[in-house]
Amino acid sequence: MAELKKLLSDSVVYGLSSIVGRFLNYLLVPVYTYHLSAASGGYGVVTNIYAHVALLLVLLTFGMETTYFYFVNRREAGQPDGWSHTVFGTALSAVGTVGLAFVVLVMALLGPVSAWLGYADHPDYVGVMAVVVALDAFQSICFARLRQEGRAWKFAALKLAFIVTNIALNLFVFLLAPKLSHLAWMSWYDEANNVGYIFYINLICTALVTLGFLPELRPRRGVRRFDRRLLGQMLAYTWPLLLLGIAGILNQVADKQLYPYLVPGPQGRVELGIYGACAKIAMIMAMITQAFRYAYEPFVFAGGRDAKSADTQAVVMQYFVQFTLLAFLAVVAYMDLLKYIIRSDYWGGLNAVPIVMMAEILMGVYFNLSFWYKLSGKTWWGAVISAVGCAGLVAVNVVFVPRVGYMACAWGGVAGYGVCVVMSYLLGRHYAPVPYPLKTIFVHFALAMGLFAIMQLWQPASLGWRLALNTLLLAFYAATLAASNRTLVTRALGKMKNLLKR
Repeated sequence: MAELKKLLSDSVVYGLSSIVGRFLNYLLVPVYTYHLSAASGGYGVVTNIYAHVALLLVLLTFGMETTYFYFVNRREAGQPDGWSHTVFGTALSAVGTVGLAFVVLVMALLGPVSAWLGYADHPDYVGVMAVVVALDAFQSICFARLRQEGRAWKFAALKLAFIVTNIALNLFVFLLAPKLSHLAWMSWYDEANNVGYIFYINLICTALVTLGFLPELRPRRGVRRFDRRLLGQMLAYTWPLLLLGIAGILNQVADKQLYPYLVPGPQGRVELGIYGACAKIAMIMAMITQAFRYAYEPFVFAGGRDAKSADTQAVVMQYFVQFTLLAFLAVVAYMDLLKYIIRSDYWGGLNAVPIVMMAEILMGVYFNLSFWYKLSGKTWWGAVISAVGCAGLVAVNVVFVPRVGYMACAWGGVAGYGVCVVMSYLLGRHYAPVPYPLKTIFVHFALAMGLFAIMQLWQPASLGWRLALNTLLLAFYAATLAASNRTLVTRALGKMKNLLKR
């Protein structure tokens, strides 16, 4: 129970940087969509480029985050003091070297690369984001170090520093700059380059956060910061994770990368912008799963040899599914209000939001199910599973996007992660069985889907009545959830009471 308390505590702090931070970042969604019309395709450009960035980040980190957690927790007899620093330095050197080589290569071939991606008229977009993704890869190992050391507050502070700075600069460019453009010192501003400013601001904020890791980068006396033999062992462990990561991220972004090819021309970017904007509403699931992942991954690797580890994973899976379904219903219940996050000409894609959220839940379930091959070192199984899931997603997109548009993207995510969940569960039962409470999980899933169906089918004409009905249905699920987890709820209320007294 002490381990679960630590997991809950860390999840709250990581959630501060992830959930609260991304919620603040939602301020940028209306800013972008209200200044970049759906017809302009500008938000489609942003969606497409960030999809490429997500894939490149996986390539440039090549699984070193998980590899770092694995090796830092397996120190054996005879290894020198400062083992964790050696593992950190070796991982950071590898990722930093690859990132630097990537930036040099992109800059040397900037023209051809930009033309291949469809941005021949804006090679600066590609160049700027190449530097950003290399810095993000470097930072990922530094953030992993903070997670491994349990320094959740610095982790949260740096994440929030990026978000606050990013929001402030974007608000200046999109809201204040047009009103100040007549001033001499604003001669650099051109409203036609609003899309480009989004990428330049990202570069500024990423560079500033990198400076926050200077204390972690200082060498320590008597501690070896790089070990060539260790690097060989880490690369042997991590290459299947690279394949796993590629397949996994393609499950998230392949639809956004393929869309301009499946629906070519300006219309493709317009539709992609609509889908990308509506998918932002569904990102509440990504916030929850990311905060959970940040806390849970080092927790499991540190306790992976504990005899109670399987039971703990089973309990955590139950809580994860139950509470993400609560978030799912909350978003659906108040969709009539949340839709104002984006401009009305993007609302045509709102039907995709529940489907995208369900794909995010399945992704979180797959993450929970993935520890059997990570802890046992059989990471190549993860690559196989994710590759099969990715193939399913791509097939759905290629076959159905030309026929039904971006709705196929949403369903493709469900299909891809659904395949991954089934395969990982069946293989996990063979190699490292975990007693997941399937009956409880399926009961809550069926209840949530039943309430969702009522919300979709029974919609009074009055907005007030719709919100009232949805609130009652949401409260019913929350009450059911509380009743089935009385012990957890009682402890949480007790802690809140103690905090209020303080």
